[in-house]
Amino acid sequence: MGLLKFSNKGMQVISACVPKNVIHSSDFYQYFGKEHVDKFVETTGIEERRFADGNTCASDLCLAAAENIFNSTSIKKDDINMLIYVTQTQDYRTPGMGVSMQNTLGLSKDTIVYDLNVACTAFLHGLVMAYTFLDLPGFNKVLLLVGDTLSKIISKKDKSTGMLLADAGIAAVISKGEQYGDSFFSMNSDGAFVEAVMTKGGGYRHMSSYETLEYKTFDDGSVRNMEQNYMNGMDVFSYAISRLPKDVKRLLEFAKIDKTNIDKCAFHQANKFMMSTIAKKTGIDQSKFLYSIYKFGNTSGCSIPLTLVVNKDIIKKDELILMNAIGAGFLYGTALCNIADCEILNLIEI
Repeated sequence: MGLLKFSNKGMQVISACVPKNVIHSSDFYQYFGKEHVDKFVETTGIEERRFADGNTCASDLCLAAAENIFNSTSIKKDDINMLIYVTQTQDYRTPGMGVSMQNTLGLSKDTIVYDLNVACTAFLHGLVMAYTFLDLPGFNKVLLLVGDTLSKIISKKDKSTGMLLADAGIAAVISKGEQYGDSFFSMNSDGAFVEAVMTKGGGYRHMSSYETLEYKTFDDGSVRNMEQNYMNGMDVFSYAISRLPKDVKRLLEFAKIDKTNIDKCAFHQANKFMMSTIAKKTGIDQSKFLYSIYKFGNTSGCSIPLTLVVNKDIIKKDELILMNAIGAGFLYGTALCNIADCEILNLIEI
């Protein structure tokens, strides 16, 4: 039924890393004109975002965030029993980068490594997987890495994703501890909408070729090829505002927690208008919602933990955090976790 409860598991520390390269929305005037771009900013809230350079991959951002944890906290590399790496933008088709990152970080060869691709719900799926393994004997700390360099798979001339998506990487250590209390998750999937957000070319059904790399102009004026990401924004918006508020209600009923007891909401930073609509439908006090989209855009699976890092100064110990996301698939979910004594590190740049 997709409803899960865990006890005495939680986030011990969170670290986030973004590229130094700032891209302003006004940089897109050359592609779409001032009027269109200004309307986009008003609707989405995105004034800036970060793009990685040609030599920086998602794995580099995550490694920097992870090293920040080991250099700034008392957590030792030998403490880590499992590494979970979640990304849509792998360095290579194969192998997954998780095992390479285990080696680069100097983690034990006993470390279990998994690579996942679950798009914008990456952080929630990573938490569920970490919490599940922490229920087993011998597992005490899981290193969760989530990163994407979406700037590498978009066309700047595409109206659906060109100005929306951006790059970031995060690291979090998930641990056992009675201070975390109970955590609740509602995890869902609906593959009927699998083509609503998709990069069709470059995989093994449509392997790289002249056809997949050929740029085409579409009815809305967008220009992209098959190896660049496509999003049907209206399908995503309609589905999200219909299903996500209901999923929040379902989880709160399952957890037997009233919405007035929620301290902060960190939702996937899809766009300002969509988040605002979902927030109003939940009936939760708007002042409890945290944002990072204005300066960092839509960073896919990184956006929830990045939002926590950006707002670290207003998050207090033992606050109850509601998290919610929808992404390609569609995969969507909601989580309710006690922030307890989580150490949120300052944002770093590379």
